[in-house]
Amino acid sequence: MDDHDDDAYAKLLRRVNSPRVVVDNDACEHATVIQVDTVKRQGALLEVVQVLTDLNLVMTKAYMSSDGVWFMHVFYVTDDHGNKIRDEGIFNCIEKALETDACMVKSTGKMLPSKEHTLIELTGTDRPGLLSEVCAVLTDLRCNVVNAEIWAHNARAAAVIHIADQSTGTAIEDPRKLSLIKELLYNVLKGHGDFRTPIVSISSPGEIHIGRRLHQMMFAARDFERPGGENENSARPYVTVFDCPDRDYTVVTATSIDRPKLVFDTVCTLTDMQYLVFHGTVITDSKKAYQEYYIRHVDGFPTSSEAERQRVMECIQAAIERRASEGLPLELFTDDHFGLLSYITRILRENGLWPKSAEISTRNGKAKHNYIVTDVSGNPVDPKTIFLIHQQMGQTVLQVKGNLSMPPKFPRETPRSFLFGGLFRCPSFQNFGLN
Repeated sequence: MDDHDDDAYAKLLRRVNSPRVVVDNDACEHATVIQVDTVKRQGALLEVVQVLTDLNLVMTKAYMSSDGVWFMHVFYVTDDHGNKIRDEGIFNCIEKALETDACMVKSTGKMLPSKEHTLIELTGTDRPGLLSEVCAVLTDLRCNVVNAEIWAHNARAAAVIHIADQSTGTAIEDPRKLSLIKELLYNVLKGHGDFRTPIVSISSPGEIHIGRRLHQMMFAARDFERPGGENENSARPYVTVFDCPDRDYTVVTATSIDRPKLVFDTVCTLTDMQYLVFHGTVITDSKKAYQEYYIRHVDGFPTSSEAERQRVMECIQAAIERRASEGLPLELFTDDHFGLLSYITRILRENGLWPKSAEISTRNGKAKHNYIVTDVSGNPVDPKTIFLIHQQMGQTVLQVKGNLSMPPKFPRETPRSFLFGGLFRCPSFQNFGLN
């Protein structure tokens, strides 16, 4: 068989096994129903959830099940305002994304290969002032931050940063400058008396999904382990992991505050831990969300020990918490200029604010920054501090997006109808021979 025949055969397989997408705006009064049928394989569910998440669709309910070699996923989605999806362009984008290998469609969460930027990945111990110091180093070295996302959780911090040379506006290619950037950032991350070795990686951007990459980096930094001295009784997402021997699955349940990208964060972590979701359900009620997944390891077996189940529980808790940092949301929107990020993070540091997460984007001469901040002790922000910052940079430039108090704690209760009734009694799955 020559190369032409190989290509034709590959195209035939893609056409036969390509996902089938059905959109229904009549089946539910309050949401658009999207059904996706895909070939059963590792990562298929994550690809679907990733596409929906990157299009900023809000999942109110979801059901997943498998039958033979196929997966069936049903998602009830709305836009940010709780309305049904009417834009045909969004439906076309979903179909195009899922029909293309590895979801190779540019979306809000994905960075495609570019020669205009240099990619920096940082992992280290979090502390007050760390982000400001990192930004100061990049500014001193004439590096312009184009996009960045930073997470902090359980005393670990991870960042994915895209930079360009300030003088040329393109990727940095000078090996000596790249080496200097890496050395100075390593020194900043190392800090004083830190027993953890920081990781600094500089490369040309390949195709990465920033959210998934940050999950992988935080997992590698073992942020699922709580630092010593932290209150073990503080409220967390309520996660259970137990075996279902009669079905040969491990069951994972999670009750937490509902928020955007919650399902993606959970499914991403299960996938990267090498588990396959065979059945699942997601239900949101007011501000709470309940998730339930029936999983096996990729080797075909459920979890084999209590230690493994404990680790799955800790990792799912961490996945839910990483993006749900407790603190005050701040948003900045202003004209972009070189050194802006360094200036803003310095103002935050000098006023005793500690960014627990940050998302930076620049486009068409404008800069948008989103931060979640606490004081340097991790406590709620004093309103007087925000007043002082507004005096320094203007109230219209930096806006408070939440109340000047910490968000509510994670709910601990779990809906009885699922835990005690069982997913396999749900009518949605009767057609798959599971009852």
